Amino acid sequence: MQKILIVDDEENIRQIICKYGRFEGYEVFEAQNGMEAIELCRKNDYDIIIMDVMMPELDGFSACKEIRKFKNIPVIMLSARGEEYDKIHGFELGSDDYVVKPFSPKELMMRIGAILKRSQNAVDEEIRDIIELNGITVDFTGRIVYIDGKKIDMAPKEYELFFYLVRNRNIALSRDKLISQVWGYDFYGDDRTLDTHIKILRKSLGDYSSMIVTLRGVGYRFEG
Repeated sequence: MQKILIVDDEENIRQIICKYGRFEGYEVFEAQNGMEAIELCRKNDYDIIIMDVMMPELDGFSACKEIRKFKNIPVIMLSARGEEYDKIHGFELGSDDYVVKPFSPKELMMRIGAILKRSQNAVDEEIRDIIELNGITVDFTGRIVYIDGKKIDMAPKEYELFFYLVRNRNIALSRDKLISQVWGYDFYGDDRTLDTHIKILRKSLGDYSSMIVTLRGVGYRFEG
């Protein structure tokens, strides 16, 4: 049975997610703040975390950043704020999705299911290979990217998007194609999620950001 950790200082929110989570067959656990979530993650393993952003003692962004230091668990951020800055910040810290309150519990369950499905298949789909492109070295097996010999850190979804672009370099990729292949056909977000991740990815690539070319009205192409 897959385990979900629900982190929110609002008891009614936790109860709603717990109710739907149990109905979907998940084993659910609760934490009231970021500090409690970190301690639980140190002692236990979870398949996914639902993390509220605004909480007492320690906010969700800080908790996510700390958990990423010792465990790679998919995270969905919950927030009443839907500004692009907050979404970018969440994705940069390694969150896999960002849901704005108020939200539909059924849609949240769909997002959870989609992320867990991708996580389950990620190892089987990974290409065991290393590619060198100009000053960039991509180690698919180790999920490591080097720029000019220096290892750079990326969020989980950032790695997946970059790896797909590299595997299909010099090919025009439509927005629908990228979303379906990287996020899955059962993706329940919006098109801006792709644009936000492209922004983050270009920032990570630094001097090589121009290798990701925007194709107006189509999508993107990685030139290398």
